[in-house]
Amino acid sequence: MTQIKAPSTSTSISTSTLKRFPYINNDPSTLPRSLDPFTITTSTGFMPFIMSPTQLPEPFQPVVDLLERMPVTKLDGTPGLLATYSLGPEVAKLPDLTAEVDKLVTADGSMDLYAVTAVFRDYSFLASAYILEPCWENWSKNPENGYGLGRDVLPRAVACPMYRCAQLLDIPPFMSYAAAYSLFNYTVEEPSKGLTYDNLRLVRAFEHGLDPKSSEAGFILTHVDMVKWSQGLISGALKVVDTLEEGGSRNVVNDGFREILTSMEKIEASMEDMWANSKPGDYLSFRVFIFGVTSQSMFPNGVVYEGVLDDKPLYFRGESGANDSMIPLLDHLLQIPMPSTPLTKILHKFRAYRPLPHREFLAYMNAKAAEVDVRSFASQDTETTILFLKTLNHVRSFRWRHWLFAREYIIRRTPHPTATGGSPIVTWLPNQLSAVMDMMISMYDTYLAPQKNSEAGAHGLTGYDATYQKQVEPMMEMVRDQRDKLAKEVEKWCKERGV
Repeated sequence: MTQIKAPSTSTSISTSTLKRFPYINNDPSTLPRSLDPFTITTSTGFMPFIMSPTQLPEPFQPVVDLLERMPVTKLDGTPGLLATYSLGPEVAKLPDLTAEVDKLVTADGSMDLYAVTAVFRDYSFLASAYILEPCWENWSKNPENGYGLGRDVLPRAVACPMYRCAQLLDIPPFMSYAAAYSLFNYTVEEPSKGLTYDNLRLVRAFEHGLDPKSSEAGFILTHVDMVKWSQGLISGALKVVDTLEEGGSRNVVNDGFREILTSMEKIEASMEDMWANSKPGDYLSFRVFIFGVTSQSMFPNGVVYEGVLDDKPLYFRGESGANDSMIPLLDHLLQIPMPSTPLTKILHKFRAYRPLPHREFLAYMNAKAAEVDVRSFASQDTETTILFLKTLNHVRSFRWRHWLFAREYIIRRTPHPTATGGSPIVTWLPNQLSAVMDMMISMYDTYLAPQKNSEAGAHGLTGYDATYQKQVEPMMEMVRDQRDKLAKEVEKWCKERGV
């Protein structure tokens, strides 16, 4: 079992933060498996503190065997069940192993949430492949005709154990970004090489993803490669809010922002590699398997989980990179105001699909940033304001690149109106992106622009230096141009699609 190893950080944590997150500064190798594997530390960030297993406990071997036979292309390169659209009958042969889930305990009798998460991951892959297999067949044979209908009943042998795992983890019983598809779905070929991209391998895949050079593997593993740098976001954000809470120095707050900026540079460099790691022309193929049930034409009546909640139809949002926690953390820290729209409500609904430790940490940071009023503090000093603005710019840059991915991988290639998570494909990302741009322009116009013509500064800012202005003026010119370009693009795509 390989532990996650990341650069350690020396973050001074406030008493209130330590009380709420007692493991935040712990060595991940010392943490028990009874903890949710997504328990956050300042050395592992939003990654699991322990790498996911490649196999399940022995009673679940029938599930593992089926998953190994399932992909369109198996690990040995031969066709699997999905290549011949023959997974469905094999799922019907599975035993119901729900009772085995509650036997996943540690030596002291606590639930082994590490093992529970692995079991959840594997049932999630099986469930999505099963209900979407008819859509895969329809799309493969005649993509112009769309996806058709999926299976709207999930057999008890998959539904019940997956639902029990989800109860224990306090997440929805459906394929999720962190606990299944991406962040708990990788291993390394050689442990000594760590988490370098070329050393990463998938544990489960739908199409050709067991080949590390495939676009499916590239799509998933690029997300892993990005999130492995997230520890600097955690430690930097805590440095900002904890220093403000305890009345510490502005220099320490500024160091916190610098730590965030350093991490975001690495994260965005990894993100840019998506173009090479996962080809735009390949995405729509394996994408079939990560759709959800909510707001999707393939599931007009939801999906019945046999033996769960009196067999009432259920609706879940699909796997989406929008469920990642890095940018939401910065949204909260920077107090970015989102517009009051139905699109923002979807953003809030995505929260439930994050691991419980992520949800708790993000909620804490949201409340703490508002309590200490990070934005107000930043706007009282020119250097801090510029660091704050540069951090906002990384949020903008990240979301802009995400928009480019959506445009080139999806919008140009399919008329299907919704993303995998059930959000409107054309308008949803611009909703958040425009909010960041608007805030950047407001901050600059209010606090920095007036200083050019004022020796004493404006709005009480201190520490003004004309050289600071040169750092942000080109950036702000680009933001204004990009905001206009985005509005025109969205209008164009909406008009073409009759939205």
